[in-house]
Amino acid sequence: MAFPVDLRRCQVLGLAGTACLAAGGETAGALPVRELLSPSSVHAALGLVGVYFGLVLLIAAWALLGRLVRGSEPPSPRALMVVLAVWAAPLLVAPPLFSRDVYSYVAQGAMVDAHMDVYAHGPAQLGGPLADEVSPLWRHTGAPYGPVFLGLASALSGLTRGELPAGLVGMRLVALLGVGLMAAALPRLARHSGADPAAALWLGALNPLVLLHLVAGAHNDAIMLGLLGLGLVAALGRWPVLGAVLVTLAALVKAPAVLGLAAVVVLQVRAGRSPARAVVTTVVAAAATTAAATAAAGTGYGWIGALNTPVSPQNWALTSLLGRATRAVLERLGSDLAPLAVPVWHTLGIVAAVVAVLAIWLRLRLRPVYALGLSLLAVAALGPAIRPWYALWGLFLIAAAAPSTSIRHRVAAVTGVLALAALPSGGAADAGQLVLAVSGGVLAVVVLWQAHQAELAPALGRTA
Repeated sequence: MAFPVDLRRCQVLGLAGTACLAAGGETAGALPVRELLSPSSVHAALGLVGVYFGLVLLIAAWALLGRLVRGSEPPSPRALMVVLAVWAAPLLVAPPLFSRDVYSYVAQGAMVDAHMDVYAHGPAQLGGPLADEVSPLWRHTGAPYGPVFLGLASALSGLTRGELPAGLVGMRLVALLGVGLMAAALPRLARHSGADPAAALWLGALNPLVLLHLVAGAHNDAIMLGLLGLGLVAALGRWPVLGAVLVTLAALVKAPAVLGLAAVVVLQVRAGRSPARAVVTTVVAAAATTAAATAAAGTGYGWIGALNTPVSPQNWALTSLLGRATRAVLERLGSDLAPLAVPVWHTLGIVAAVVAVLAIWLRLRLRPVYALGLSLLAVAALGPAIRPWYALWGLFLIAAAAPSTSIRHRVAAVTGVLALAALPSGGAADAGQLVLAVSGGVLAVVVLWQAHQAELAPALGRTA
């Protein structure tokens, strides 16, 4: 007998999940340094169990909502937007979760506001309490972000007077704006691609990764993707220049969005413009936007060199894993080439990403939104650094333009795994923390199973 599913049930279950996430994050999240608890403390342990309990509830609610979206009477896009707002609400007041990057954003904004070269110096140059909040690994590293985001971070720093709590709230509101733009763009992109708008919203906006990392983690990937989606929507209409401007602004938040300019060109060609005119229009609009945004932010063009910002030595990107494995083998053999192993694999990964992107566009140039999604996914997978939220670069557009339900199912399965891949503190896990996290997830599964059995009992009694 099937488990009964309705929108209200999904909404309440997901809300319970994010509420547990927010509550657990109060002791196990990426807290300010003065509030950090020892991972072995009782409060931190209970918080970690609570976070993973809520995480499994949220994933279950999302999976049940997916069944409803695929059913005979799917909810409308407007109803799904309400669900998104309800699920996100507890996370708006939660501490940062799953990463400490937002502290870097606040510190970098204060640096720009103080007229420091944020590309030449890390937050350590700023000093004071804001620099103390940045992970030690990145305190001496220049910002890898473009002038649009740094200008925005600087403006927030000025408004909040460099106060940490207000800065964190401001960054979360910026991320929320980005998620709102993503949700607004998805239905239009889906209709253009011949996909179901409700299914696109389910996979691309209500996705647990969006809630965990863009809302709770306040990552600037949210505003990048929001501007990218809005730019593609403009390019679909009669505003290709506006589309190029918005996509360029997205790339000036984080560089991977620059691939969206290829989609803007293809969409112009499909609308009847000559390829030469489409390329020239897009390039001129992008160049003018870059010059204007860089001048307005006052950060200079150091962001070009910042694209080579080093990655964590323990990063679990595919090329980093292969590089470390190769280096270990060479060290055992006593080879002097061991130090070159990781850089060589990173270079091979970049070459493979370029080849993959070219192959995707040659094959799928008539489906530019889908091609762009696959391209961004390839860049994330083959790049020298990867985090769970990087998957959203491509997933956002694949949700809108995937040509089949089976592709969405596979993407959803990957999402479920990635949602479990980071600790709420943003740090590395030890054996004890893994046990606590698994315990929280198992407890949620037991509760869900008991609820399922309780729902079935009356119906089984009637049929007996």
